Amino acid sequence: MRPFAERPCTLVVCRGCCCGSPRKHPDVDHEGQLARLRAAADASGGRMAVRTSECLGPCGQANVVVVQPSAEGRRRGARAAWFGWVLDDDATDDILAWAAAGGPGVAEPSPALELQRVPVPLPPSRRPRP
Repeated sequence: MRPFAERPCTLVVCRGCCCGSPRKHPDVDHEGQLARLRAAADASGGRMAVRTSECLGPCGQANVVVVQPSAEGRRRGARAAWFGWVLDDDATDDILAWAAAGGPGVAEPSPALELQRVPVPLPPSRRPRP
């Protein structure tokens, strides 16, 4: 594991019940999308990483990708940015371009990517009870 000082910009890709599911989005090449993200991370020389999560929560906005800041972005006060509806090559390209430029705290996301930003969901312990 890398020390915190070397932490890259990390893309956390939801692949739970709704995100990455051909049942919900049958016209999306979910495996191809994940392969593209991983290939870009492999080619980044350690500046970008990709990992998957079983479920990130906002299922109504599938596919969800969270862009976590690098160590440099964190030093600048950045927090993770959440994006929904990452269902096509354009959205994937925008996320990859931003992460390659440094991601949160280092570079500004494109205006198109900003339109896909979703609020950070509350953890289960902080959600209102019905």
